[in-house]
Amino acid sequence: MKKELKQEYIFNKVPTNLLWNSISTPDGLEQWFCDEASVDGDTYTFKWDDEEAQAVLKQSRVGVYMRFHWADDDDPKSSFELRISVDELTRDVILTVTETLDEEEYNDALELWDLQVSVLKTKYGV
Repeated sequence: MKKELKQEYIFNKVPTNLLWNSISTPDGLEQWFCDEASVDGDTYTFKWDDEEAQAVLKQSRVGVYMRFHWADDDDPKSSFELRISVDELTRDVILTVTETLDEEEYNDALELWDLQVSVLKTKYGV
């Protein structure tokens, strides 16, 4: 059974254009998400140690979000999304990670996202 993971991470006053670069470009993704990243059309290839995975960009809005579907996932409704928003009151920049995944993968995925985003926060001194 599929379950939705949705987690918000606050980036105190980090410029949105810098955060956008970190979630939308191979160079940016390599700084926190994977060891190597490349893009061919709408297909992103991510490498970690000896593992490789491909994700297809399904939707995006420049400066706001990127929504992907893992190429090896047979469920067309499965996706992961990285979304940037700004809190109107505090002006904090928020990165929201949303992923649809198998229920038994939920805790591991949450831990992995927390770890990966902590690397990104360290990059920005947050």
